Amino acid sequence: MQVTETLSEGLKRAYKVVLPMEDLAKRLEGELESMKDKVKINGFRPGKVPMEHMRKMYGKQVMGDVLQNAVNEANRKIVEDNGLRLANEPKIDIDGGDEGVKKAIEVAGDLAFTVNIEILPKFDIGTFDDIALERPVVAVPDEDVAQALDRMASQSRPFNAKEGASVSGDKLTIDFIGKIDGVEFEGGKGEGIDLVLGSGQFIPGFEDQLMGASAGDARVVSVSFPENYQAANLAGKAASFDVTVQGVAAPGDLVIDDEFAKGYGMESLDKLKDAVRSTMQRELDSVSRAKLKRSLLDELDKRYSFELPQTLVEQEFTSIWGRVQQEQQQSGKTFADENTTEEAARTEYRRIAERRVRLGLLMAEVGEQEKVSVSDDELSAAIVEQARQYPGQEKAVWDFYQKNQQAVAQIRAPLYEEKVVDVIVAKAKVTDKTVSKEELMKDDEDETAKV
Repeated sequence: MQVTETLSEGLKRAYKVVLPMEDLAKRLEGELESMKDKVKINGFRPGKVPMEHMRKMYGKQVMGDVLQNAVNEANRKIVEDNGLRLANEPKIDIDGGDEGVKKAIEVAGDLAFTVNIEILPKFDIGTFDDIALERPVVAVPDEDVAQALDRMASQSRPFNAKEGASVSGDKLTIDFIGKIDGVEFEGGKGEGIDLVLGSGQFIPGFEDQLMGASAGDARVVSVSFPENYQAANLAGKAASFDVTVQGVAAPGDLVIDDEFAKGYGMESLDKLKDAVRSTMQRELDSVSRAKLKRSLLDELDKRYSFELPQTLVEQEFTSIWGRVQQEQQQSGKTFADENTTEEAARTEYRRIAERRVRLGLLMAEVGEQEKVSVSDDELSAAIVEQARQYPGQEKAVWDFYQKNQQAVAQIRAPLYEEKVVDVIVAKAKVTDKTVSKEELMKDDEDETAKV
């Protein structure tokens, strides 16, 4: 096997490989010889089949395996001899195309092919101790805990049937049929539906037109679906609902005390408050962590600049662009609606793809140097957490991951990334900064740039 480098440009490499016809013949002969004692052919004793007959019976099939093995061997040799780290699977171009393959299979010519490779870049990581980051910190306000308890109590608030006209806060039990242009639409019908007036459960304007309704009343409610309504076929359309009020109930008193807490499995109201505060604090800490990570990634993006494997960039861009097109189809929006053009959007999303690939390569390099790994226990815990999101289907979800290694890899990747982030954050200079909850929860201007 002759291997010659024909291209070394940036991260691209190309190698010409030639396997002489004589070598192919020897490999074929060897494979057929090893088969003689195993095959059973009528008229011949095991191990006594003439080689010419073996070649006639199995030659083309075996030669196909010989060629594939030769390509795999060449790939391994190229990678090992040159100490390459591949960014993608090698691309093989057979000289002569199908005709070249045919000649090789028929042992009528050399097997010559080019191995095209893109390698991972080499770059110096350096240190992270000069990175300065601020971690936004928020303690759960007492009023938020109180509001959470009020919401919990409201969900179990007693209602008592009442006579007369309804007011805000009353619960109506209604039947309704929705129509657009006089025709009923799918999903627009309901029976025995509870609606608390003033709760904002229904689309804007619906509840307002039921204020003052009494049991037995029939009303026609005219509203328009919001432009951003989740069902695209209804968004922005005017509709009318024939509503029948089956009953009216007034809200009872909210009592938030130790007995109320026991309904949630807590010994006392103080214990329930602590549990609520703890849950809310975890949510805030999670947002704080995401903000810190974003700041770190922004800083790393500024610091590192190296050539990127274009195959990886193209794969990431294709993935992003596919999601953009899918979202447009679902929402019915165009680039013009976003005050941009397709060309400008492509440029921006390609920049995002390049950022993701660059940071991904950096994270992988840091993880390798720091010997970061995800344990089986950590992976199992993450899969269990994923399964919990599908009540009643936990076992099916678990079995899916046990049989699908690609899906497991998708679970492992973010776990690995978070551990690498922890490594870098531990080396950086991090200062806690107390902020308001509103400031913490404020959306980033460019969420799509996240890795």
